[in-house]
Amino acid sequence: MSRVAVLQGLGTAVPGRTVSNAELAPALGVSDEWIRRRTGIAQRRVVDPGTTTADLATTAARNALKSAQTDAVDAVVVATTTPDRLSPATAPEVAWRVGVAPAAAFDIAAVCSGFVYGLATCAGLIAAGIAERVLLIGAETNSYFLEHTPEARGPAILFGDGAGAVVLRAGETGEPGAIGPFDLGSDGAAADLIRIENGGCRQRARTTAEPGDPYWAVSGQEVYRRAVEHMTASALKVLRAAGNIVADVDRFVAHQANQRILDRVAEQIGVPADRCIGNVASVGNTGAASIPLALGDACRDEALLAGHRLLATSFGGGLTWASAMMTWPQVDVIATEQ
Repeated sequence: MSRVAVLQGLGTAVPGRTVSNAELAPALGVSDEWIRRRTGIAQRRVVDPGTTTADLATTAARNALKSAQTDAVDAVVVATTTPDRLSPATAPEVAWRVGVAPAAAFDIAAVCSGFVYGLATCAGLIAAGIAERVLLIGAETNSYFLEHTPEARGPAILFGDGAGAVVLRAGETGEPGAIGPFDLGSDGAAADLIRIENGGCRQRARTTAEPGDPYWAVSGQEVYRRAVEHMTASALKVLRAAGNIVADVDRFVAHQANQRILDRVAEQIGVPADRCIGNVASVGNTGAASIPLALGDACRDEALLAGHRLLATSFGGGLTWASAMMTWPQVDVIATEQ
């Protein structure tokens, strides 16, 4: 049988601080009801000053290793758009902190598609025989990149902070936890729709800075349209590749962008509401961390059980999109607030 990646452990970490719509709304010139109606979000988790992406990633990684009952991996991959530094990558420090150095370690920057891109990358490392076991982490501290003004209210109401991690091991097709097939895609012509402009060489190549450059910028209506289009098409493509139909899907999880997008994608695919899992209302849009955080919450709520056939899809800046299928294994999720 083919050598594939199998999910062995899952850990999560979210900040202890909760920011409600009521706390956020006055500075943005909106109301709690306005935010809920447009996004489905009631609150989000926000780090305390001084807490970094590596801090959240390390906690989630330790939890995933404990969940998997292992203390050794061959590679560490961190999916993030909010790394601690432009250089070096965040992953080597996380690997060192959790005690798995000198494992290979690198970052993936696929924005909100980063976790599913990471699953495919880690599956490739395992399939090629480069690694027997890989630690994948999606982690974001989006709150450092938000401007709380009426002009920037779009991103400000959406994003939250958090991290989710999985341990993947080498296994065989057909066993519980085996991941695949995958679908990945991109459209760089629309790169400006979701962006943080500063931090790269473009900023240094310019002679003047532009207001708002250090913060998230999101073109809401066009992002909505393209997110629905690409997540729907990608998810259906993976279903066909797996030889499944929509009725075969027991649980569906999409990147937790906002509830309107999630509802529309599920409707387009044909997945009933009672098979959709998500937590955007309680944590907001946590970027590359959103899918593992949603999976962790669903497991603890017993909405996701061993044997469920799971379809996952995501969309983010780049533009990027990615989907994957798997049969959920028996796994004990370990979660931490910090």
